[in-house]
Amino acid sequence: MRQAGRYMPEYRAVRERYSFLDLCKDADAAADVTVTAVERLGVDAAIIFADILLIVEPMGVGLEFTKGDGPVLHHPVRTAADVARMPEVDAPAAVPFVYDAVRQAKAALKVPLIGFSGAPFTLASYVIEGGGSRNYIRTKSLMYSEPEAWHTLLRRLTTAVVGYLNAQIAAGADAVQLFDSWVGCLAPDDYRQFVLPHMQTLIRGLTPGVPVIHFGTGTCGLLELMRQAGGDVIGLDWHIELDAGWQRVGHDVAVQGNLDPVVLFGPVEEIRSRTVRILEQARGRHGHIFNLGHGILPNTPVDHVIALIDMVHELSSR
Repeated sequence: MRQAGRYMPEYRAVRERYSFLDLCKDADAAADVTVTAVERLGVDAAIIFADILLIVEPMGVGLEFTKGDGPVLHHPVRTAADVARMPEVDAPAAVPFVYDAVRQAKAALKVPLIGFSGAPFTLASYVIEGGGSRNYIRTKSLMYSEPEAWHTLLRRLTTAVVGYLNAQIAAGADAVQLFDSWVGCLAPDDYRQFVLPHMQTLIRGLTPGVPVIHFGTGTCGLLELMRQAGGDVIGLDWHIELDAGWQRVGHDVAVQGNLDPVVLFGPVEEIRSRTVRILEQARGRHGHIFNLGHGILPNTPVDHVIALIDMVHELSSR
């Protein structure tokens, strides 16, 4: 995840010519950084260069990526009236540059290509908070105090994400991943009431036969509910042992994970030790996608990322 990023010199060179949002919207450049990262790292699949918030920009939220502070939404949605004013988005028409990037990257790649989107709860949290948050007070306040508005917002986001992912699949994506990065802030009862039905609708609405990776962080208390929501692969972060997480979601579903991204800042010997441990927990079962528990962090040593990938290939071939 986050294969092309600030840790990579080739990506930083491209960013000297583009702002982040402009890079996302230039299909040629987005496809190029996608392919460059795959060739540099030697991974077994590519993930298209984009951002989870691209699909909400057409909703009039005033999306901007500020240097050092990440995404800012200048027109947040915080009341029932705000939700009612949000425009419907025709996802296949709203962000054509993403689909163009998928087509171009797919044509140039020799490995499968993963498309992705933010999941409705995570998109809603950005739209309501106006950016990142620690406690999601505004998000949960709307959820608790205006449940009808909340469900209207989630239905609107769900419809947009279904269209968005299906258009990526039509453009050539071999699999899709839902990033529910912030859903771990919810209690199980809240997830069950305010998120689960929308995730079930979303996943049922995706093109049949295309694998769906359902990913979240801080979700140890939600794993069974995420499995109930759907997906062919459930993402596990580093807060749980891989074998324990797999046992909880069931061995009839695949899992992805789950090395702590910060381990890549440590010595190669430690990276190898942690990698061996995760592969031992997988016990050679089919259906384990080795991955980090989240994206590669800025300033991660590139040679450590490559060393990890080489280790997984070596150890998995035994």
